[in-house]
Amino acid sequence: MYAVIETGGKQYKVSEGDVLFIEKLDVNEGENVTFDKVLMVGNDADVKVGTPVVDGATVEAKVVKNGRAKKIYVFKMKSKKNYRRKKGHRQPFTKVEISKINA
Repeated sequence: MYAVIETGGKQYKVSEGDVLFIEKLDVNEGENVTFDKVLMVGNDADVKVGTPVVDGATVEAKVVKNGRAKKIYVFKMKSKKNYRRKKGHRQPFTKVEISKINA
């Protein structure tokens, strides 16, 4: 069984046991989180597509880790004008493991 969920402005196709990195959630490590914005649920035989969400469908997950990704450098430069700017950014994330799909 699989589901398509929406969190953090992005959509993810998940199955039980999947581990994924999503936009940071305000949940501590080791706690459970429930995603109720389930857009689609399917298995081998039938598929339920929501309008826009499937009624009564939820996906449960366990928060494995909260962290920040590797640093990305943004460098701006204008030639012959002595203009240079260097900025760094580390995107925060939450690592979750999908434990159950309720449809």
